[in-house]
Amino acid sequence: MSDLHKKRHLFHIVDPSPWPLFSALGAFLVTTNAVLFFHEFDSGSLLVYSFIYLAVTAAYWWRDVIREATFQGCHTSAVQRGLRLGMILFIVSEVMFFFSFFWAFFCIEFISKYRNRLCLASA
Repeated sequence: MSDLHKKRHLFHIVDPSPWPLFSALGAFLVTTNAVLFFHEFDSGSLLVYSFIYLAVTAAYWWRDVIREATFQGCHTSAVQRGLRLGMILFIVSEVMFFFSFFWAFFCIEFISKYRNRLCLASA
């Protein structure tokens, strides 16, 4: 292994990749073609092609991530721990986000009956 490929730290510095740009383009195409489909400017074929483009881009991006993790050995234990913690924090934030929406819905729905007890007791 040459000096250029030796790791001097525990973390994985990602190489430049075209996949974020391609996935952003795919998301833009899906959104644009969905609007066109909903307003009946298109029969839906462009929307299907946009979803296929986005799925292929995601597959190639995950192929690169898996290649970096398994074959190249770039994901050390510190990187794996960071990825695991990031996913846990993302799931917890989504749970809290949806809980806040349901709390607001129940607060608005039942405000007429239980005004003093449920929502405005802390105010």
